[in-house]
Amino acid sequence: MPGTHAEGEAIRYMENARELLKAASIEDNLYLDKKPVREAFGTAYLAILEAINEALIKRGLTAKQLPKSVEGYRDAMQKHLAVNNGKLLREFGSLYDSLHIAGYYRGLLRNVNVVKEEMKSADRFIKKLLH
Repeated sequence: MPGTHAEGEAIRYMENARELLKAASIEDNLYLDKKPVREAFGTAYLAILEAINEALIKRGLTAKQLPKSVEGYRDAMQKHLAVNNGKLLREFGSLYDSLHIAGYYRGLLRNVNVVKEEMKSADRFIKKLLH
């Protein structure tokens, strides 16, 4: 998060998240061990924050001005990235709920198809911000 703002960090984090999932055992379309899945979700969420940081820096914010809370990210996105685009904020809210809360914090997501779809959603969001 703040302090690590090298370009490409978001992509690197997403690659790390996918690597964590590759190592997880699957049976009957469910991940057997929650730990690597939770770690992957946490890493994917950090990738999203890194992408937002990078987009904010490209718009002139300094490292010290970057958000430090989820509300701070919402506010900064509304002010600098999504002035006329509520869809971007809704996507961030949805990803926060699925990746950070359900996937990482509570460890509720173990279905392989659901996990893969959430990772794809994170990728799409990051690409929107960085391109």
